[in-house]
Amino acid sequence: MYKKLCLLFLAGISLGTVSEAQILKNLSKAVSSAASSASGSTSGVSQTDAGSAIKEALANGVSKGIASLNKTDGFFGSEVYKLLLPPDAVKIGNTLRSVGLGSQVDKAILSINRAAEKAVGFAAPIFVDAIKEMTITDALNLLKGTDSSATVYFKSKTTAKLKAAFSPVVKGALDSTSATKYYGDIVTTYNKLPTSFNKVNPDLQDYVTGMAVNALFDQIKVEEKNIRANPAARTTELLKKVFGSATTTK
Repeated sequence: MYKKLCLLFLAGISLGTVSEAQILKNLSKAVSSAASSASGSTSGVSQTDAGSAIKEALANGVSKGIASLNKTDGFFGSEVYKLLLPPDAVKIGNTLRSVGLGSQVDKAILSINRAAEKAVGFAAPIFVDAIKEMTITDALNLLKGTDSSATVYFKSKTTAKLKAAFSPVVKGALDSTSATKYYGDIVTTYNKLPTSFNKVNPDLQDYVTGMAVNALFDQIKVEEKNIRANPAARTTELLKKVFGSATTTK
């Protein structure tokens, strides 16, 4: 089932960006299948209901995050998520701008953001896999936590694994958008300047991977808070049942 969903995600992405509805539909299938084998009570909130609801809330956040970032200017046009040069390369940009080479820096920054926008479109199967690994017990404990407790837990448990899985995707996006080339050009130009005593070449792939994953987690947090606080955001019967019950019992 999971392999089939991965193929569906990739088929949709290969045609360009994917809609939030399409992502959420596939995510919901994957997440619901993870808990379908467990049985729960027919009234009240069972452990299965609680676990599935937390996973569904996380899936909603992933779908909204991918839909908002996996498009032209999803990163580049955002005041929050726009990627600049890696921190260790800020001096490179400043130095090149000071000698009239700002256009090279701008080209590199644009291509880096385009790579991030493209890469997040491939994140869905990776995040689905991570969500499915969360146990029902874990999810149940998080249900009555803070307004972002599920996201914080999810991030702490999966960030390293997600980055490792996502990194090759980012590399492909960096290469396909010429970000690797443009970034390499400005680093090479900087290192050739007579005033450049400390030669630098920060890891662009690691930087973009980390920033893209963090952006998606931020979107998950926003959606979790919304579902917990806003009844209108609970778009399924399960979310209404579980989060409505959690709100009234606090």
